[in-house]
Amino acid sequence: MGRKGTMLVEQLNSRYLNETMTLKIYLPETYSDLYKYHLCIMQDGDDYYQLGRAATLSDRMHANGDMTNTILVGIHYQDKYDRRDKYHPQGSRQQAYMKFLVQEAVPFLDERLATLYMGQSRALVGDSLAGSLALMTALKYPNTFGNVIMQSPLVDSVVLETVKRANLQHPVSIYHTIGTEETVVDTTDGGQADFLGPSRELHKHIREKGLPYTYHELENGNHTWKYWQKDLGRAFLSLFN
Repeated sequence: MGRKGTMLVEQLNSRYLNETMTLKIYLPETYSDLYKYHLCIMQDGDDYYQLGRAATLSDRMHANGDMTNTILVGIHYQDKYDRRDKYHPQGSRQQAYMKFLVQEAVPFLDERLATLYMGQSRALVGDSLAGSLALMTALKYPNTFGNVIMQSPLVDSVVLETVKRANLQHPVSIYHTIGTEETVVDTTDGGQADFLGPSRELHKHIREKGLPYTYHELENGNHTWKYWQKDLGRAFLSLFN
């Protein structure tokens, strides 16, 4: 069965990243300029469409009335090195990528689509490094992004310090999951890391901030799309119902 919505592919020349970025925009079947829509911007965009089945999930949830009017936007990376530079908490281009999202991607999308023009109507989504990027961007720019979905984020001292120092006048709603088997995860730099322990520590610090927050540990879950895909519907339901 084919998708019911419409996929648009737009090119955006970024002066912050000095490259042309591809935005894959999925409009729900009933999209109309007469209505206003939430924006859900997914890093690792091709993975969320192909492995996460985000568009198919959007079709079903819109049809069932489980998802408010929401436009998906997927932004992908060039390769694992580019991904690390843009998404990693200590990545060399992370700050530039954040500025691209806030000052280029959002205005571009707001100009072309029937969006709500409010931070509380926009979400950043990501898995692993992309989840870390989503959280750090929203905490730095809460008036632009009021919602975060992070699945198995990498949590290091920079992420924890960012949460501790966050002084939010605009609250950020956070959905956070981690698998109970994510104690030894292969990383893109050839090493291994414990994702579970640091995520539990992050959970504690976010709770202390008093933010709207949903946290789940996926029983026997590991650092793969098998578990993220199954969890994505609950994540969408948490933020877009």
